[in-house]
Amino acid sequence: MSAVLLIWAVLLHLGIDQSLARGGKSWEHCTDLRPLDILSEVVPMNAVKNGIRMIQIQGARGFQFSAVRPRFLSFPASRFFIYCNLFPEEFSIIFTLKVFHMQSKRNEYIFTLLEENSDTLLLGLRYSRNKLHFLFWNRELSNGWQTRVTFRDVFLADNQWHTLVLSVSKASFSLTVDCSIPTYVQTPDCVGADVVGRTPGQDEIKRLSHVVVKEKQRIVDAPFPMSMTVTGSRFYVASRRRRKGFFTGLIRQLVLLPGSDATSQLCTGKNFNLAVLSIPKILQDLPVKPAGNELLKYPYEADMKVTLGSRPSCTKSESGQFWFNVAQKGLYLCSGTEWISMLEVKERLDYLEEYQSLVTNSENMGIEVFIIPKVGLFAAVANRYTPPGSAIYKWTDEKFVAYQNLPTYQAQSWKFFTIGKKIFLAVANFEQNEKGQEFSVIYKWNYRKEKFVVYQRILTHSARDWEAFVIDGEAFLAVANHRKGDNHNIDSVIYRWNSRMGIFEANQTIPTSGAYDWEFFTIGPYSFLVVANTFNGTSTRIYSHIYIWLSGAFQLFQSILTFGAADWEFFRIRDRVFLVVANSHSYDSRTVAPNNYYAINSSIYELNITAQMFVKFQDILTYSALDWEFFSVGEDKFLVVANSFDGVTFSVNSIIYRWQGYEGFVAVHHLPTFGCRDWEAFNTTAGSYLMYSSAREPLCRVLKLKTF
Repeated sequence: MSAVLLIWAVLLHLGIDQSLARGGKSWEHCTDLRPLDILSEVVPMNAVKNGIRMIQIQGARGFQFSAVRPRFLSFPASRFFIYCNLFPEEFSIIFTLKVFHMQSKRNEYIFTLLEENSDTLLLGLRYSRNKLHFLFWNRELSNGWQTRVTFRDVFLADNQWHTLVLSVSKASFSLTVDCSIPTYVQTPDCVGADVVGRTPGQDEIKRLSHVVVKEKQRIVDAPFPMSMTVTGSRFYVASRRRRKGFFTGLIRQLVLLPGSDATSQLCTGKNFNLAVLSIPKILQDLPVKPAGNELLKYPYEADMKVTLGSRPSCTKSESGQFWFNVAQKGLYLCSGTEWISMLEVKERLDYLEEYQSLVTNSENMGIEVFIIPKVGLFAAVANRYTPPGSAIYKWTDEKFVAYQNLPTYQAQSWKFFTIGKKIFLAVANFEQNEKGQEFSVIYKWNYRKEKFVVYQRILTHSARDWEAFVIDGEAFLAVANHRKGDNHNIDSVIYRWNSRMGIFEANQTIPTSGAYDWEFFTIGPYSFLVVANTFNGTSTRIYSHIYIWLSGAFQLFQSILTFGAADWEFFRIRDRVFLVVANSHSYDSRTVAPNNYYAINSSIYELNITAQMFVKFQDILTYSALDWEFFSVGEDKFLVVANSFDGVTFSVNSIIYRWQGYEGFVAVHHLPTFGCRDWEAFNTTAGSYLMYSSAREPLCRVLKLKTF
């Protein structure tokens, strides 16, 4: 036998003997494709264990762990790695969790793999406020280094469930959140091609980085080690064997899948944020209601908050919370952006009853109903006569009572708006003040005095209306200048808020003819402003114009023929978009026998997406219409018109129209009014209301909507 052959035989014999000494196991990687459920190993079948709470929230269960004894939430790695001693080279870690609000500098461990007899971290996952760190120990580098692979812009602290897949393949690391496009972190020798050899697409290239950071912030190009031994190591869930860095959120799924990328197996359903590969059985079963009159004893705690009162805000911080609408007897769930109906009594409008007759300072030209948070519901009434001015009323004990009086000069309308925490109320004055100055005034809410105080005076010309709006985060005000002396063909002005100076400054002028009203609305990413032109000096049969915001200014979009237009109202019904105009008067002095008609059609226009313009949808006979108001009761949609004069009398019925689909709007209620000028719809915890102002008597009336 040759010397080489002899040496080979001896080495082979020694290898066999050592293998037998270890119980017949050889040093090899774990490539079994079975999911290894880490979470199930620390949670008993009945979930009863100190330091473990099972919580059901947003339709799914998860575990919250206590940091009192982290070792209770651990198990030896040998429980998984029975026939293998090396951690797999390629694998996926699948985890579903719910992260609550975190401090910006806090780091929390989702799981770790530690050596039993030291504090050496072999492998782990750690989450900070917007980053996920994958940590591992690479003995193949000189002296051994802990390597950190960082995935940036991973925003999980939104109080929502999220399922993530971390896939490791040699020098490539990828993270998939809720089955979206994966984010790659790769070492330089792997950038340019992914783990299966294809070149990344353009979207993926934008996501590529190769940030692999070791301790002391030195850059290393370190792939995952080919031979990481797990002998004498231990898995820890939600910690690194210490209280510091303990995971405070909920964990629903924590699975190790050797040998493959789990994304293709996991992302097959629709509910991607709760995608399941393997979870503990007790998290799968929903509780069953016990028979008889026994108390409900569910093995979980419900984290649920129900808000009562007026409609609260619905943002990410309120996500998963409930709101009970007392007026509509409905239960709603906040999705993070909007309130979704969960249980609602489908109310229908039956009739209206007079609820309050509010005696005012003088005849009323307009109403503005608004809410000041933590203060209450208010109605500002624009009164005709200068002394004593216009009044603001507060909703107290289920009715409006006088709250504050402000000096105005034949006020036409009010506009409530906010800029950040600042609260404003602007009045459109039609006449000059005692000094012969023609100013409209912006008032600001004083939180200490709980009153409105003068903030800014703006030169206007027989102002009829203010419209407040925001475009790209900037605040604007548009005034409808009606006439200057006898000249109705003048400019109306759009003002922009100067945040540095804290005032409104003129930004753009738009030629108008007897402007009466502005209406702002948005469709998709586009912003629009429509003006109601009333009179050009000779005729009310003139065009009103719709403008679109382009390149930092409003530009003409469409012109619509109107007849003494006094108001525009924008509204949506499902995915359909509408504009309705209140035509008040048909007059033309240029005809041989000047016509003078008050009984004329007001028109509803619908946006035609194909034609990219508003087209006439329906004509409705009105009597010197001055205002439209759109409102809803349950699932029904309504329009109410302010009919003011029929050519003979101001005692004219104003009419409520209900949306009837193919039939359009159909008259359902005729309301006796006298010189009706303006309608406002509002809700309180006690019900829904309509309020109208009379331009012919010092009275506003509040009507309550009775439903069934």
